[in-house]
Amino acid sequence: MGNVIGVLFDGVAYGSLLFMISVGLSVTMGMMNFINLAHGAFAMLGGYVCVLLLDRAGVPFLATLPLAFLAAALAGFVLERTLYRRLYKASHLDQVLFSIGLTFMAVAGATYFFGPTQQPVTLPDWLRGQVSLLGLEVGSYRLFLIAVVVLVTGALGLLIERTRFGAQIRASVDNQTASEGLGINVGRVFSLTFALGSGLAGLGGGLGIDVLGLDPSFPVKYMVYFLLVVAVGGAGTITGPLLAAVVLGVFDVAGKYYVPEIGAFVIYALMVVLLILFPAGLIRRKA
Repeated sequence: MGNVIGVLFDGVAYGSLLFMISVGLSVTMGMMNFINLAHGAFAMLGGYVCVLLLDRAGVPFLATLPLAFLAAALAGFVLERTLYRRLYKASHLDQVLFSIGLTFMAVAGATYFFGPTQQPVTLPDWLRGQVSLLGLEVGSYRLFLIAVVVLVTGALGLLIERTRFGAQIRASVDNQTASEGLGINVGRVFSLTFALGSGLAGLGGGLGIDVLGLDPSFPVKYMVYFLLVVAVGGAGTITGPLLAAVVLGVFDVAGKYYVPEIGAFVIYALMVVLLILFPAGLIRRKA
């Protein structure tokens, strides 16, 4: 029983991390109708920012996380202004080819500056080891991951649903012409939305160094996982990718734990079943 709960807990923590990185992709694909396969590159950028600040500048781990968010958000903002917005009206094939090219450029750049090897990270003492929770020993860092994702999810939901900026995002997505007629700067809204999604990816990349690892192949290695979360959960929503990420995370960890011979196959089999049952995703965005 203890093993089952432990696997379940690790799966939820792993799924929470996938959600943190993928939710920005859900926003760009579902709300802005842009297929950005380079999303993992922003997560990798956040991870490298954390490593550099920790190892070379001695910045405390918690202080590196908002800086990882800001670095990825700034990169997303600049690239959206200079490159991405030129392809908003292009075909999805053009968007895919462009973002894949950007991904391989990011991989080559990371290899040149940081080398091809895994980047080590030393967590603070209070995030190492285990803590007792309801009579069970659980990993401190995984508990921390879940807590951060709960806070970020709540804040993101409030931003989208309860603020003026969130209303501008939803209006700009549903009808750009009418929004511009009402005085909304749609271009600026899209730039800030893209930056927000990129920043969340960077935050997830920083949080995930100890769990997912960090090397130049990161954007390619996990590209399919991020797409799975969005496709199964439903693009353009927050709740859908969260539910999908937790389900996929639990089944992925359970598969690798109980049937290691075919563990990597479990998550793809589950994806096929869920997409057959819910072809539009677990939760669809309200128009």
